[in-house]
Amino acid sequence: MSADLNPVAPRIAVIIPCYNEEVAIPKVVADFRAALPGATIYVFDNDSKDRTAEVAIAAGAVLGYEPFPGKGNVMRRMFSDVEADIYVLVDGDDTYDASAAPAMVSKLLDGQLDMVCGARVTEIQKAYRFGHRFGNRLLTGLVMSIFGRQFTDMLTGYRVFSRRFVKSFPAISSGFEIETELTVHAMELRMKTAEVQTRYKDRPEGSVSKLSTVRDGIRILRTIAILIKEERPLVFFTSIFGALAATSLVLAAPIITEFLQTGLVPRFPTALLAAATMLLAFLSLVCGLILDTVTHSRREIKRLAYLAMPAPGTWAGRRRGEGTAFLAVRELAPVPFERPESIPGDVPSMT
Repeated sequence: MSADLNPVAPRIAVIIPCYNEEVAIPKVVADFRAALPGATIYVFDNDSKDRTAEVAIAAGAVLGYEPFPGKGNVMRRMFSDVEADIYVLVDGDDTYDASAAPAMVSKLLDGQLDMVCGARVTEIQKAYRFGHRFGNRLLTGLVMSIFGRQFTDMLTGYRVFSRRFVKSFPAISSGFEIETELTVHAMELRMKTAEVQTRYKDRPEGSVSKLSTVRDGIRILRTIAILIKEERPLVFFTSIFGALAATSLVLAAPIITEFLQTGLVPRFPTALLAAATMLLAFLSLVCGLILDTVTHSRREIKRLAYLAMPAPGTWAGRRRGEGTAFLAVRELAPVPFERPESIPGDVPSMT
């Protein structure tokens, strides 16, 4: 029986999280449909209060729905519901350059990468405000110093993923801090990644930003602290050990000096406090050692789940039926479902 020599094309899904973006979303859908003609465009409505869902359907997108607020919740829904080989994630505010998507997809496939990030480049101050620039550089520098230097724009909302990245990503965060979690996930599993510069522009007239520089910055800092505790427990708890041990020594130094001179311990409560603080310090160190072993085991499990799926691009150029990495291609008809009037118990699957 002769084999089909035609290469198998990857299924590409453009996934767009949206909240109150009725002004911008039609152009975003149209631009990505023009840039990636073979892709299926998915718009996931995060319980918008305007006509985002209606205009997305009218623009030809497949509509998804996530009732729980927050970008992290929407992305968890998108990653679980959408089936594809390549995922293009972009915000629905029409600030990212759709024409860069084909090159980003090609870079991912050619290098068999797991994530390609679009680092924002713009001269428009209103589009990328000073507070956002400074906060991004500060937070990106902090994460890169701890987990490794790979990216210059950790908080970009424009990314291309492989299937095995998406299906091995736990998605714990609920809000805009999800970008930090995406970046750390890639670095912790030592995935092959890349970053390309992409044009960033201002929102269209009538569209309103959902970002809060201070509030979201605090949430991202909290997420970074949690990720350090979860992924670098020895570093986290050793730092606590050092702080507590130093405090104990400061409290104990004059007491020890006086004891050596007089043989007396007149400040007994302070001595007890110093001893208790040192005990807490060593307890923290032991916790760090134990949790570091647990983290290594968790990382191995995540790595095995990641390796259970084929690398991106392994289906390209293969003959049909050859190799275990073959991925069948199926047409995804853009048949949207209607947004429910009340929050359902189960959200319909997009597959």
